[in-house]
Amino acid sequence: MEVKVSWHEGMRFIGVGPSKHAVVMDTDAAGGEGTGPRPVELMLIALGGCTAMDAVAILNKMRTPPRKLEITIQAERNDEHPKFVRKVHLHYRAWGVPKENLERAAQLSQERYCSVSHSLKADLSFSVEALE
Repeated sequence: MEVKVSWHEGMRFIGVGPSKHAVVMDTDAAGGEGTGPRPVELMLIALGGCTAMDAVAILNKMRTPPRKLEITIQAERNDEHPKFVRKVHLHYRAWGVPKENLERAAQLSQERYCSVSHSLKADLSFSVEALE
């Protein structure tokens, strides 16, 4: 998978991935205008989307599809730079499913299926390319 992030002006950036959907990112600090979510926000939203998709798919396979599903994500960040996410708590809320099925779906998503959850624990590497 490859994504591209391009700087536009101020602190506004646009990211595009294989789906071809553009995501605008911005900040209020350091010259931003608040025209889009912050990168860490997007990471947590991606986590919520990934695990929510897993949970719905698993609940459907259990033949207990939810009428409604919400996940609230609370994150704690490091006080000093780098201000990485130290702790994340996900709270799943679903309507129309047995509690034990929801617990199992959430557990399976976090332990086996959610690639974003597993990526947050992954070792990171990087490369650079300087262009004129």
